[in-house]
Amino acid sequence: MKRFFIAALAFLAIVGCKENKQNTETTEQTATEVVTGGDLAFVNVDYVFAESEIFKTEGIALRDKTEKAQQKWAKKEQNLQNEINQLAEKYQKGLITTRNAQEKEQELQKRAASMQTAAQKEGKELEEESIVFQNRMNDLMMRAIQEINADKKYKMIVAATALLDADESLNLTEQVLAKVNELYKAEKQNAKK
Repeated sequence: MKRFFIAALAFLAIVGCKENKQNTETTEQTATEVVTGGDLAFVNVDYVFAESEIFKTEGIALRDKTEKAQQKWAKKEQNLQNEINQLAEKYQKGLITTRNAQEKEQELQKRAASMQTAAQKEGKELEEESIVFQNRMNDLMMRAIQEINADKKYKMIVAATALLDADESLNLTEQVLAKVNELYKAEKQNAKK
């Protein structure tokens, strides 16, 4: 009797696994049938940003401007630090009086404070320019996607940043890039008028 009971349990387990596998396959087939090529699409946003005309002209110029400003302030800071070190060295060697050293130190502190204020001001201006540029890029991207999907062909368009695998027929990246460039060109022409 025990053997029959164990055999019956084994048989039920095998049948249950087979039914679960069939249910899973049916669910997968249904999911595949529900999502069709026209329902979903994706865009490689980073690629569009990097290859767009607005980035190649204004974005690279802004990046270069920011790098130059950082280098300029780093050089000024290094020069000021060198002056501070030279002052300390002169004082330690007894080449200047305590009073002269204190006066020079106060002058250097004022210059350092002024330099820091100016660097912060320029940094804020560059940060604001960067935010405005990023907002313009985002606006061009959204307008491009809206124009491409004006007929509501796609129910969902997602960024490809977390995409692991997808059919290339769902990739709208090149279309979006072309539309972003078209919108940017029109924007530039309107600004000239």
